[in-house]
Amino acid sequence: MREKNTFYITTPIYYPSGHMHIGHTYTTVAADTMARFKKMTGHQVYFLTGTDEHGQKIERSAQEAGIPPQQFVDGIVAQTKQLWDLMNIKYDDFIRTTDERHIQAVQRIFQKLYDQGDIYKDAYEGQYCVPCEAFWTASQLKEGNLCPDCSRPTELVREESYFLRMSKYQDWLIEHIETHPEFIQPPSRAKEMLQNFLKPGLQDLSISRTSFTWGVPVPFDPEHVIYVWIDALSNYITALGYTTENQDLMDTYWPADVQLVGKEITRFHTIYWPIILKALGLPLPKQIFAHGWLLFNEDKMSKSKGNVAYPGPVVKHYGADALRYYLMREMPFGADGNYTNQAMMTRVNSDLANDLGNLLSRTVAMIEKYFDGVIQAPGKYEQVDLDLIALLEALPQKVEEEMNALQFSQALSEIWKVIGASNRYIDLTEPWILGRSEEGKERLRTVLYVLAESLRFIGILIDPVMPSTPEKMFCQLGISDEGIQTWASLDRFGHTPAGQRVMKGEAIFPRIDIKADLPVLEAENEVEHQKSNPKAAEEEKAAKPAVPLIGIEDFQKIQLVTAKVLACEKVKKSDKLLQFRLKVGDEERTVLSGIAEHYEPETLIGRTLVLLANLPPRKIRGIESEGMLLSAASDDESTLRLLFVDEGVGDGAGIA
Repeated sequence: MREKNTFYITTPIYYPSGHMHIGHTYTTVAADTMARFKKMTGHQVYFLTGTDEHGQKIERSAQEAGIPPQQFVDGIVAQTKQLWDLMNIKYDDFIRTTDERHIQAVQRIFQKLYDQGDIYKDAYEGQYCVPCEAFWTASQLKEGNLCPDCSRPTELVREESYFLRMSKYQDWLIEHIETHPEFIQPPSRAKEMLQNFLKPGLQDLSISRTSFTWGVPVPFDPEHVIYVWIDALSNYITALGYTTENQDLMDTYWPADVQLVGKEITRFHTIYWPIILKALGLPLPKQIFAHGWLLFNEDKMSKSKGNVAYPGPVVKHYGADALRYYLMREMPFGADGNYTNQAMMTRVNSDLANDLGNLLSRTVAMIEKYFDGVIQAPGKYEQVDLDLIALLEALPQKVEEEMNALQFSQALSEIWKVIGASNRYIDLTEPWILGRSEEGKERLRTVLYVLAESLRFIGILIDPVMPSTPEKMFCQLGISDEGIQTWASLDRFGHTPAGQRVMKGEAIFPRIDIKADLPVLEAENEVEHQKSNPKAAEEEKAAKPAVPLIGIEDFQKIQLVTAKVLACEKVKKSDKLLQFRLKVGDEERTVLSGIAEHYEPETLIGRTLVLLANLPPRKIRGIESEGMLLSAASDDESTLRLLFVDEGVGDGAGIA
C-alpha cells in the first residue's frame, strides 16, 4: 500500500521532432520546482519525464533527414537531456517509448485489454492530422479539411484498425469528473472536456495503424503498430514497472499525485488516459493539471513559424536560475503567458538584481563595514523588528499553500513581498546613521542580525525555483551549517548563529544592460533556431524579401574611414564590449564594439580598422561611443571578425 509521504509527479513525454524550446522548458521547470519543494518538505519524491518517439511524423522526419528513425530520435533525445542538465532539472527517470522495458509493457497492456474485450478490430475512415496524430470528424474540422488544433491540412485515411471501447466508460468518467473537482485543473479545462467531448458522446478510439511501421507492433497481429495514445500514455506506469515482476515503484508511487500537461493535450490525458486506467483496473491520478501556453510575442511558439525562444542563449548569459525564476514568476500557472527576452531581462533587473541582489549586498557590506564582517548577537527587538520577524515566520505556510496549489507565481510573490519589506526595513532603521555612534552601534547589531536572518529564510524558500542561488547567498552570509539551510529550520526566527563571518562576493545577479544585450541575445536565438530547424530556416530565408537596391546618392551619405587603434581595453562589468581609442586623421574618437568574446584587446593595438564615422554618438554603459566598427560574421554567426586595412593606408582615409 502506498505510503502517505510519497509524491509522484510527471511531465508529458515530449515529441522529439526537433530541439526543445522555452515552451517545453516551462513545463519541465514547473515539475522540477514542485519535485524539489516536496523533497525539501520531507516527501519521498519520484519525478518522471521522457520522450514520445514513435509515429508517422517521426518516420517522415527521419526520411527527410536521410537517417533511420532510431538514429533520428537518439540525437534529439541526447540534446534534450543536455538541455535539462543546463536548466538544472533533476528527474528520477527519463522514459523513452523506444526503451525495451516500455515496448514489452505496452504489448502486455494491449494484450490484456484485447483479451478482456475492451479492444476490437474494425475499419476506419476519416481525416487524419499527421503532426497532431489525431483523427477528426467532419464537424470538428475547420473549413478546407484543416485540423482544428494546428490548422494544417488533414489527410483522408481508410485502414483496418483496432479500437478501444471508449463509449463503454463514458458515463463512469463523466461521474468521476463531476464528483472529483480536483481531478482536472484548472476547472475551466474540466468544463471544456465535459461539454465538448464527453456529454456529446464518445466514439470508440482507433488505437492501431497499418500505414506506417515506426511503432510498437501489436503482439498478436504484427501488421499493425500500436497507435500513439496507447503507446505514449502508458509511459507513466511502464516507467514504474507495471506488468513486470518488480512492481515496487508501482506499489510505492501509483497513483500519480500530479501529472502536468499542456492544454493542447488535455483531451488525451483527461479522457483517453483515465479510460485506459479504468479498463486496466488501476486507480486514476489524483490530479491532471493542464497549464496554458507560453506564448512568444503574444503568439503560440512554433518552430515552423520561427517565433520560438530557446533557453541556451539566456542561460549562457544570465544563468539557469534567472530563466527558471522568470518562467515561474511571470504568469499564473494554468493561464497563458507571454515570453519576450526584453520582459525577461526587465524582470531579472527589477526582482533579482535590484530587490534580492541589493538586499544581500547591502547587508553583507554593512556587516563588514560596522562589525569587521562578523554577525553580532541581537539585542532587544523593537516593534519594527518584530513586524518583519512576524512576516518571515508566517511566510513558510503561505508559500507551502501556494506551492501545493501549483501556484508558483503566487508563492514567489509572497516571498518577494518579504524581500520588499526587508529592503524597507533598511530605510526605516537607517543603519548608516546608527553606525555613527557607539550607542547606535548597539542597536545596529540587532538590525543587521535581523537582515541576515531574513536572508536565510529567503534563501531556503527560493531554493526549489532557483537551486543554485541559495548556495551563493549562504556563502556570502557565512552560513555553512546545512542544518539551518532546511525547511525544518524555518520553524522559528533566530537560527543564524552570532559570530560567523560574512564574505562579500560578486553580485549574484549583475544588472543587465538591456539596450546593449537585447540585440545580442536575439541574434543568438536566431542562430539557435536555424540549427534546430534548418529546413524551416531555409524556407524563412527564401521567403524574406531581397535587400532593396540603393542609389549612389544613398551610398554617398555613408562616411567610411580608416581608423588606427591607439588603445583597447575591456569595458568593466561587461563580457561583450571592448572600448577603443582611435586615431582618425587629425582627431581621436572613443568607440565601443561588442566583440570582446572574439579578440584579446592588446592584439588590436596598432591595427587599422574600418569605421562608420557619421553615426550620431550613443551612450553605452555610461560611455559615449562615436561611430561603429565594421565586422563580418562566420557562416554560422558564431564568430565575428573585424575588417582590417592593409599596411600602407594611413588613418583617416576615406573608403569609396
